Amino acid sequence: MPFTVQFSAPVPTRTTFRVVFRIIALATIALLITSYSVYAQVDVSAAERALFDALNRERAAKGLPALHWDAALAAAAREHATRMAQGNVLSHQLPGEPQVQVRATQAGARFTTIAENIAVAPNSATIHSAWMQSPHHRENILDPELNGVGIGVVKGTHGLFAVQDFSQTVANLNLKQQEQQVIANLNIHGMSVTRATNDARKTCEMARGYTGTRPLSVTRFETADLTKLPFDLEQKLRSGHYHSASVGACEGGSSAGFTHFKLVVELF
Repeated sequence: MPFTVQFSAPVPTRTTFRVVFRIIALATIALLITSYSVYAQVDVSAAERALFDALNRERAAKGLPALHWDAALAAAAREHATRMAQGNVLSHQLPGEPQVQVRATQAGARFTTIAENIAVAPNSATIHSAWMQSPHHRENILDPELNGVGIGVVKGTHGLFAVQDFSQTVANLNLKQQEQQVIANLNIHGMSVTRATNDARKTCEMARGYTGTRPLSVTRFETADLTKLPFDLEQKLRSGHYHSASVGACEGGSSAGFTHFKLVVELF
């Protein structure tokens, strides 16, 4: 029996960070008799673990890094799978339910990219096989930009309702930890006299201008990846015109569930 695939268009790309929003629905699949190993891991069902192991085998075969298990995404996935099983319907958004990026955020996930696969079928092997045969589902599983996944599987009257929620995760860092990461990066770029200051933190909260001693340069930026400095800031550091720096972090923002950090670097 053939299966059908439905998918929606991606949302627009945002300007401050990359957003990929692929959600694909997979309809009921023909029975494929197989077996899978039972794992004794707490809070991870055998079907969920089988799907997790299967997708990482596919990634390893392509030379891609394994996805880590994200407990928050798994909680969101299980909740959605439960709703679908209870209503006996396959959909990315059920009546009265928020979109996937909101569900993931409410569960505690932090991310710059979110993607989702859903399916209903007799067993996990059938689901995985069909996902890999569908170009759009396969694209999610093998996306090199993604690094986390949570999986929920719930038994319904017509088989197993499965949800894979993928993401490019963002670390949950407080302001001091954010500043320390940027300071370490500045040190690597030769700016060894660098510290976090209250004046820089206040400057971070301002749309323009500065607080305290007048800096020679002020760079404000928002990012989800603190391992990289903005290109224009790197150029300034390479110029050799500056001898010290101050760093300040302030509360960033989130838009429709997508997370980023907000910082300022003052050069003197």
